Amino acid sequence: MRKVIISVAPVPGPAPVDPDSLAEDVIRSVAKGAGLCHLHCKTREGKLTPNTDVLVESFEKILAGTDVVVQASTGGVSDMDIRQRCFPLDYPKVESASLNGGTTNLGEAVYINSFDDIRYCAKACYDRQITPEIEVFDIGMLNNIRVVANEQPFRDPILYNLVFGHQGGMQPTMEALHAFVSFVPKDHRWGVTHFGRDNWTFLAAAIAMGATVVRIGFEDSPYLDPQTNARYNWQLVERLADLIRAMGLEPATPEEAREILNIAPRRG
Repeated sequence: MRKVIISVAPVPGPAPVDPDSLAEDVIRSVAKGAGLCHLHCKTREGKLTPNTDVLVESFEKILAGTDVVVQASTGGVSDMDIRQRCFPLDYPKVESASLNGGTTNLGEAVYINSFDDIRYCAKACYDRQITPEIEVFDIGMLNNIRVVANEQPFRDPILYNLVFGHQGGMQPTMEALHAFVSFVPKDHRWGVTHFGRDNWTFLAAAIAMGATVVRIGFEDSPYLDPQTNARYNWQLVERLADLIRAMGLEPATPEEAREILNIAPRRG
């Protein structure tokens, strides 16, 4: 039976980070079907930072209760350079990391990811045996990765996270999804993020089209149904797991997610 990895991204925008309540929510999310947890490096007040203390504390508390795949973000609009953005990769329990595929507009901000930034992050991941999840906001970024992959090694299989819904990027329509997926190389894997999500149909379409990973969580949207925003991330994970099972598929466990993505053993 085909397995779909549910990635939970539990912390919204600039919201404060409380490692204790975050860990409780993520542990329950894994029990409901999540296989991977995506966190940004933030202060307790919710500001992006090169200081990894809160990130490490949060993941340590999460891992005390569940064996979820640890994914650190190297992204987000900030004044940090790519070297600082990659500091979380030195935390030895990181197994996967976001690798941004190019420059785009995020709302009114310009999110800069130059070719040198892509190269730096790709090498940092490869040197540490971390599996990159390549965040792509438009079709041209797939070519950016092709260029860099011809210059330096990547871990196999290459995984793209196709991001839809940001102002300035691809919008969550069936036509855009079909176009995007048609440009993903056949031997690569892909998943989706639907930022600002106000329905479940786009994620269902992505699953039906073969998505390996589907991201859910407060970082992108709290939408549970037309009348309700979820109070906890585990409620979103539970709803997505129900959708996956209704399609005759199964959410991947953390161990199954590691196998699907060829994730190397943890360094710590």
